[in-house]
Amino acid sequence: MTLAAQRGRGRGSLQGGASVIYDISPPISEHLRVWPGDTPVRREVLCSLDRGDNITLSTLHATVHLGAHADAPSHYGRGAPAINERRLDLYLGPCQVLRVSVQRNGLVTPGMIAPPFRTERLLLATGTFPDSHVFNEDFAALTPDLVALLARHGVRLIGVDTPSVDPFTSKDLPTHHAALEHDLAILEGLVLAEVPEGVYELIALPLKLVGFDASPVRAILRTL
Repeated sequence: MTLAAQRGRGRGSLQGGASVIYDISPPISEHLRVWPGDTPVRREVLCSLDRGDNITLSTLHATVHLGAHADAPSHYGRGAPAINERRLDLYLGPCQVLRVSVQRNGLVTPGMIAPPFRTERLLLATGTFPDSHVFNEDFAALTPDLVALLARHGVRLIGVDTPSVDPFTSKDLPTHHAALEHDLAILEGLVLAEVPEGVYELIALPLKLVGFDASPVRAILRTL
């Protein structure tokens, strides 16, 4: 049995054949905490088999920046592409998971991770946003020069286990704008606590939400 399979057993992974699947999306329920001021998750039940209706039918009320989600460039750039205009191959393919030693309220800088990187997609596990049911504002963020470094070394997607690549208190969002400048795709809100470092296949396809500034994703990693 592989190390990934050993560690993954009972910890959010599914074993099938020779590969292991890590589910790196938090559960979507009314317990999930979204960005303060954004639209929280609410399920409206229109019809219910339990109430005697012939079907169960629900409506989801929530922000599109929900749990594990893909930011669109239009979220932080005027006139930039919406999420339906992003290339799907950004969110599908080989991906490297790296753990970063960074404190709460800290910044991940170029000195903390060393190129070369093994894939075009990089997920950073900071461990600074450990519970999706509790919104802690002191999560770690990335610096704009880190984004520039990643772009120079061929990275096309950056993913984090926090609600944002910028600090909670940031208003001008310099790291988001660096991603816009270098055309890096952004995944936020991932759950990476139980994923060993290494190279995987990432599958995190956004919905085809026309004109929207983000989309929830069901992000998974599969061992190669």
